[in-house]
Amino acid sequence: MSGSGNVSQYACEKLLQFGANVVTISDSDGVLFFKNGMTKEDWDVIVQAKQVDRLRLSQIEDKVSGKYLVGSSPWALREKFDYAFPCATQNEIDETSVKQLVGNGLKGLFEGANLPTQLQAQEVLKENPNIIYIPGKAANAGGVGVSGFEMTQNAQKMRWKREVVDQKLQELMAEIYSQLTDAAGKDGSLESGANLAGFTKVVDAMEDLGWL
Repeated sequence: MSGSGNVSQYACEKLLQFGANVVTISDSDGVLFFKNGMTKEDWDVIVQAKQVDRLRLSQIEDKVSGKYLVGSSPWALREKFDYAFPCATQNEIDETSVKQLVGNGLKGLFEGANLPTQLQAQEVLKENPNIIYIPGKAANAGGVGVSGFEMTQNAQKMRWKREVVDQKLQELMAEIYSQLTDAAGKDGSLESGANLAGFTKVVDAMEDLGWL
């Protein structure tokens, strides 16, 4: 996991709920590396630091079980990661980084940031079809979807419980995944399915507006 903003924080929370071993978060100055995995207590400290106290990760090293590595990034570490979640910034994963990840047994890459994987790195992923690669337009669509839920609640002057929003979000993401697989067809990748599904939605909207 890269980044330590909202996308990264809540992706970490969900992964912890699923029993995953979250080993990194980062900011522009370095990486917090959790050799034995982030704990819920670590996560609480990170959220307090970022959302309330506005601290850098280096300032909370003594409060968490991780070690802060100055000047590094998750993608420069020579560690074995099953899954990569770039949630920090554009172009953060380059060709060298992704080759190292693939060499260390990467199973999947899911984009939380906007365009975090450079074009050359995307080509490396395409050369390894066994690796699951889902671009941000699909993997991070939940953020836009929940904003839509918020607009719906505001328009109806009502408030859904957290559990209701989470259930609706799960249904939304399941539908998005179905659209990806349908667009990709039997021989296509999830990445190509995301691109085709997104392009089709844009074309349909332009036709509805009479622009085509």
